[in-house]
Amino acid sequence: MSKNVRKYTSLSLNAVLSGIMISVGGAVYLLCENKIIGSFLFSFGLFTIVQRGFALYTGKVGYIPENAPIYIIEVLVTLIGNAIGTAFAAVMLQQTRFSQTLCEKAELCITAKTSDTIVSQLILGAFCGMLMYLAVDNAKECRKRNADISLVFGISIPVMIFIICGFNHSIADAFYMFTAGTFPKDIPYILTVAAGNAIGGMTLPFIKKISSI
Repeated sequence: MSKNVRKYTSLSLNAVLSGIMISVGGAVYLLCENKIIGSFLFSFGLFTIVQRGFALYTGKVGYIPENAPIYIIEVLVTLIGNAIGTAFAAVMLQQTRFSQTLCEKAELCITAKTSDTIVSQLILGAFCGMLMYLAVDNAKECRKRNADISLVFGISIPVMIFIICGFNHSIADAFYMFTAGTFPKDIPYILTVAAGNAIGGMTLPFIKKISSI
């Protein structure tokens, strides 16, 4: 097995695991009656992904300006793996006693999002992408300084903000789509949000890059 094959195989598996972790966060948010508590518990998904070194599209796409063009392939492989992970998690949860509740709440959530205008979907996706970039970058900075407590808040607070504000996260929304059973009808929405996540995620790194020229 060549080095590249091993690299992308490992990346794909880590991306699937990230999709599952985000799905766990999405499930607990849907099942939690308290929006604030639910948003905090959702952040468990990203915290686990960061700590375990898994691959999440919204955590990687913001670093495109800082990498060679081939890095884009890595980002796209991650996006596909994340989607597979959310589909797997949704199918598994549909076999449980929570199936009906999850389906009903996911349907309400995804319907509200997909009925929005494309411009709004992009903008809300961009704000989410910016927050997700900050969450991951916060974790990197905290690790450099051995600031464990700051790391927890640096990850959880951006996640809570994007959920409470109703910003669009392509991977979480993919889980809602699969859970609600609106696949493949809502694929255009997911791709629109993924583009918004990319725009928002790359904004700060791009500004930082051109300001240092």
